[in-house]
Amino acid sequence: MDIVYLKNIAIQAALSAGKIIRQSMDKDLEVTKKETGTSIASQVVTEVDKACEAVILTQLLPTCETFGIALLSEETEDDLSRLEKDFFWCIDPLDGTLAFINKRPGYSVSIALVAKDGTPQIGVVYDPVTDNVYYAILDGGVYKNENDWEIQRKNNFLTYVTDQRLKDTPRVAEINKLLNEKVKVLDLDGIQEIHGGGSVLNAIRVLENGPACMLKFPKKENGGGSIWDFAATACIFEELGLPATNFSGDRLMLNQKETTFMNWQGVFYSNFKLPE
Repeated sequence: MDIVYLKNIAIQAALSAGKIIRQSMDKDLEVTKKETGTSIASQVVTEVDKACEAVILTQLLPTCETFGIALLSEETEDDLSRLEKDFFWCIDPLDGTLAFINKRPGYSVSIALVAKDGTPQIGVVYDPVTDNVYYAILDGGVYKNENDWEIQRKNNFLTYVTDQRLKDTPRVAEINKLLNEKVKVLDLDGIQEIHGGGSVLNAIRVLENGPACMLKFPKKENGGGSIWDFAATACIFEELGLPATNFSGDRLMLNQKETTFMNWQGVFYSNFKLPE
């Protein structure tokens, strides 16, 4: 399997979807709801989501035939072929749909190639607002717009990246306690917040606003994002040697049989490692 060729195809597919998004940024959109997680963000869908998926599949489906790759995409029913074939494409055609609908930054295109055991092989993220492409290949480096991407931790405070304002988040006291513990260990001056994006671009914001982190507690209700919300960025973080784990610090399960939802394991991303 030609991993570099597949990476290039994934980048072109992400850019094609991004072109559709950029053409629709200022348009009024018809919004429909789908049966999925419990949050509004997970339920909303637009014609742009579907158009992005269609153009991505046009480019990726031939590779499925050639290389025997399965497919998992947010707007298509999971056929569970990801459990049978050695690799599967994992696609979020428009992550952060709620931000897109509200015409604020925080949305992106995400494409990953994941092995059957859940190990991400390729991760591609395209931000249509900034026109930046981020990508990684397992054991092949991390790039931003074709340049080696070096992560800087320039702030003297901890940035907490979140989909909704911290004050409106369930278990806010527990989150504050956890964040303040990390501030103390890292000898920082306090906490600042970036909120409002989808999970994919929030992970990129963690990398670009260091020291920073994002997290989701495990919960019983369906939600917490799905595999396609984390597969591409998990590849990028792992290739950088940075934490992209479940809430307990163990490896993210990116090909669980029972569900695509992540609520049962939670997530923790950061662009720092705590002293041992």
